[in-house]
Amino acid sequence: MDIINAIILGIIQGLTEFLPVSSSGHIELGKAILDAEIKEDLLFTVVVHFATALSTIVIFRNDIATIFKGLFQFRWNDEAKFSVKIILSMIPAALVGILFEDELEALFEGNILLVGCMLVVTAFLLYFADKAKNTEKNVSYSNAVTIGIAQAIAILPGVSRSGATISTSVLLGNDKTKAARFSFLMVVPLILGKIGKDILSGDLALESSQIAPLAAGFVAAFVAGLFACTWMINLVKKSKLTYFAIYCLVVGLIAIGYVIYDTFL
Repeated sequence: MDIINAIILGIIQGLTEFLPVSSSGHIELGKAILDAEIKEDLLFTVVVHFATALSTIVIFRNDIATIFKGLFQFRWNDEAKFSVKIILSMIPAALVGILFEDELEALFEGNILLVGCMLVVTAFLLYFADKAKNTEKNVSYSNAVTIGIAQAIAILPGVSRSGATISTSVLLGNDKTKAARFSFLMVVPLILGKIGKDILSGDLALESSQIAPLAAGFVAAFVAGLFACTWMINLVKKSKLTYFAIYCLVVGLIAIGYVIYDTFL
């Protein structure tokens, strides 16, 4: 992979990890458009995902510090309760990732039709969530499990993880800003866990020719992630998700149309 493609794909990862338009779906579309063979480049995937996780940590550093401070008090306080909710939300996606790893990998093989259909589903989910009334309700334990199930479904390419989790939380009646905060914090342990698993697998191999593209992709994903995370929180708060619903619908229909054209014409 050259540096230009690495930067482009890094930006795509950084933006779409937080914006409700599906990072996996756009990476698949980006690979098809750029003709970039990055499916086998596990190291690049690990690097850009670490960059987006790091950008989340930077944005929510005060929240994370408060959570850890509260946990070390060893009391059943708000921080401990929030941590339990985060753990509950992680379980569905973790189970799906472990039990159906091979089946999921098969879906990430240029399946543009699936991406298009799932983007359309994401569009409708965002639209209905945007019309929900805002409240001051916190995420409950049962909500955390339901949001976690939404995150597990969002493993499918074309379903936005942030879109699915934030929309599900909002439709459950939770405060929109708190929904976005919970959505972004709940994914950090999963990303770091997946990165750790990939590192321990021994499948990562670094060659000298990869250093520049990896560095470029990391910086691009990190900077784009900082911007997108901050922007997304404001957009959810101001009920601006309809714009992304329209975008997902248009891109999804274009992807479906492309497959139909390529298959029958």
